[in-house]
Amino acid sequence: MKLNKERIVDAGMATFAEVGYHGLSMRQVAERLGAHAGSLYYHVRNKNELLAMMADRVCRQAYDAGTAALAALPSPSTWQDEIEAQVTALRGSIRQHPGGAILLADSPGMLSPGALSLLERLLRTLAAAGVPAEHRLIAADTLLSHVTGFVLQEQGTSQTPAITPATYADLRERFPHVFEETPLPGQDEKFRRSIRLLCTAFDALIKS
Repeated sequence: MKLNKERIVDAGMATFAEVGYHGLSMRQVAERLGAHAGSLYYHVRNKNELLAMMADRVCRQAYDAGTAALAALPSPSTWQDEIEAQVTALRGSIRQHPGGAILLADSPGMLSPGALSLLERLLRTLAAAGVPAEHRLIAADTLLSHVTGFVLQEQGTSQTPAITPATYADLRERFPHVFEETPLPGQDEKFRRSIRLLCTAFDALIKS
């Protein structure tokens, strides 16, 4: 099969999932495609451009998922519902890609059209809600940063270490608020509540 940008991005995504951000190289992508590294440069200038294309793909998929989520909202819906629909779809989309959160985090700086589309739609929603202009960009960026951080934690490989009852009792005595005997919600509910908390803060700006 002939090389094209779509195939190169496919190979880049697969390689990225295996070796991560810093391990990705054009040579590895070429090997996955059964091609010489030099042949990739007819289609993609360098690794940075490839990363930008990969990030844009993730963001475009997330944008389409957000469009579907918004269309599925019951009528009438609130601006909070619209925010939640967009960021929940975003979370779901980037979770499908190992390293998707890292790509999302870098995408605005790469001026990815997909990332800018996500940001633009959030800004339109916040503007329609009445969030003051001077706070909108920070509010939208906070939402995107929260989703990125949340998914990074979800995709992390660290595990809670095994501790003895005595160690647990000592930790609970020293850090009583951290170790409150309150059942933690599942990740989906935790995410939903966190977005509602942010929307409550935005609502306070509207009413101030």
